[in-house]
Amino acid sequence: MNCAALLLDAFGRVREAVHESVAGLGPDELTVRLDAKANSVAWLIWHLTRIQDDHVAEAAGTEQIWTAQGWYARFDLPFPVGATGYGHATREVAAVRVDSARLLTGYYDAVHEHTLSYVRGLSGPALDRIVDESWTPPVTLGVRLISVISDCLQHAGQAAFIRGVLRRR
Repeated sequence: MNCAALLLDAFGRVREAVHESVAGLGPDELTVRLDAKANSVAWLIWHLTRIQDDHVAEAAGTEQIWTAQGWYARFDLPFPVGATGYGHATREVAAVRVDSARLLTGYYDAVHEHTLSYVRGLSGPALDRIVDESWTPPVTLGVRLISVISDCLQHAGQAAFIRGVLRRR
């Protein structure tokens, strides 16, 4: 199996986890917070999608799907256009409200398709390209993509946990 196939499989698992974590949840359930400082399912899925969109677009040298396809306007959140959720406080988490899970999965699927399109063209040597010199050691494209996958799976798992708690109530 080549590196592109491995990355495609991993990003496919993220997509499955995202869809499973929001399946059947209504707007109120998507914004429930288990305590006053907890993240909601809506915020977690929006945030993981924003991070994937931001990082893949930067690596690919393309515009983010968030702006290129008008998702920023569809979500109509009270944040600057470039916000990804990184460093959000409890008030900002509470501001992520959506009409349906379909909005979250629609945006995720658009980012996912862009990600797959980019990853399909990667080879082993391409993954060695330095994409961020602000870290020691500098971050390669391969490390950045694995970091995105890891972050997304963690947040999707958190969303699934919240979904499970809500379904047991």
